[in-house]
Amino acid sequence: MLTLLTAMYLVVRATSSQCDPIRVLVTGAAGQIAYSLLYSIAKGDVFGKDQPIILVLLDIPAMLPVLDGVVMELQDCALPLLREVIPTDKVEVGFKDLDAAILVGSMPRKEGMERKDLLKANVAIFKTQGAALDKYAKKTVKVLVVGNPANTNCLIASKSAPSIPKENFSCLTRLDHNRARSQVAMRVGVSSDNVKNVIIWGNHSSTQYPDVHHATVNLRGKEVSALDAVNDYAWLKGDFITTVQQRGAAVIKARKLSSAMSAAKAICDHMRDIWFGTPEGEFVSMGIYSSGNSYGVPDDLMYSFPVTIKNKTWKIMNNLAINDFSRGKMDATAGELVEERDTAISFLGA
Repeated sequence: MLTLLTAMYLVVRATSSQCDPIRVLVTGAAGQIAYSLLYSIAKGDVFGKDQPIILVLLDIPAMLPVLDGVVMELQDCALPLLREVIPTDKVEVGFKDLDAAILVGSMPRKEGMERKDLLKANVAIFKTQGAALDKYAKKTVKVLVVGNPANTNCLIASKSAPSIPKENFSCLTRLDHNRARSQVAMRVGVSSDNVKNVIIWGNHSSTQYPDVHHATVNLRGKEVSALDAVNDYAWLKGDFITTVQQRGAAVIKARKLSSAMSAAKAICDHMRDIWFGTPEGEFVSMGIYSSGNSYGVPDDLMYSFPVTIKNKTWKIMNNLAINDFSRGKMDATAGELVEERDTAISFLGA
């Protein structure tokens, strides 16, 4: 019996070791978010414990010496799933045959910079990266845009990659989703895994709308609505929303640096759900292409919706009841995204 079990184990181990590695790109790979992210990807927390990885690290030429240090650290981790690490500043290398692309790098807003100037600089970046995806990556590649303004950068990348389905592109609002979930959990006095189905609507900006009208809390073994569990509607309509909206700025003020650890965790959550799907009965928040939704959100935006995911395909949770308060917040953030989109598209042909 022992011999049979040993043989079966060896067969399973040999089969898993023969799994083809996937190519995963991280841009802005010398930055602090990537530094918090790469270890989790390389050790199997995102794409699976049996999935070998080829990590491709893209950054600007001036950051290549820093990337060399990152590569050395990844090598020194001696991670069994990490087959190869490729540092590069060339898009034809970085975007070749990708299975997943995590676009972290973007032009940050500098002091005195107007928002239209920020959009113009990022249009140039994400137009180039979208074109590179179109030319070099697999058509099945899953693309997550993290670099801000993430929603509009994601839209520009998708428009610049016409041969890749728009459904393959998404932007990160999972950090906001996690923030909202945590705020409710702390308010009620439970762990965050007892809170589910919060929603982030709209833009990853200060106009985003964290919504708990459809959320539930497991309170002492019983599922109750978040509204009943919190039992403080004034807080939910006021400080809760502004805390989530302004959390990134609060982190910068306290830490003198932007969110890195929490952003990396959110990226892992987002990509793992794309790869393996969402739990039964739960939805998560993702910025996705807005065509064909029941909420009156204008088409041709990357707007954060509640989604379920199965077989690497997302589906909007349509037809949730929306009250007047929520409608106003959802429309306001959509209006900001329309303005961003129109400004960005005006630069796209330049």
